[in-house]
Amino acid sequence: MVLIDTHALIWALYDPEQLSEAAVAAISKGDCCISVVSLWEMSIKAAKGQLILKDSIVDIAGRCTKMGVDILSISPEHCQRLQSLPAYHKDPFDRMLIAQAIVEGFPLVTKDDNIWKGYDDLEKIW
Repeated sequence: MVLIDTHALIWALYDPEQLSEAAVAAISKGDCCISVVSLWEMSIKAAKGQLILKDSIVDIAGRCTKMGVDILSISPEHCQRLQSLPAYHKDPFDRMLIAQAIVEGFPLVTKDDNIWKGYDDLEKIW
């Protein structure tokens, strides 16, 4: 199972040419999930005008489900790991995705250079 970062999810749905070969390969295997955090992040950015979505959040979640992509909820264990996560990265959405990936033992599909700077216990795919 791999966890898909928010930008990688958007690109996978709407602009797959932006994905690396390794990201495409990981997502194409079909053993993927997105976090409810990504849906939350997209909602907030769309409300602020920082992101224009072609579909509603509910439709995006439905498309993911139809493609066999699971939606990962936030658990108390994820919150506990977030609490002890080093502060290499300040973005709260990305920090929760990092905590979730570490707790679940899932590689994180991301191009985010800030995630690459630290978090040695996190496997990253790009």
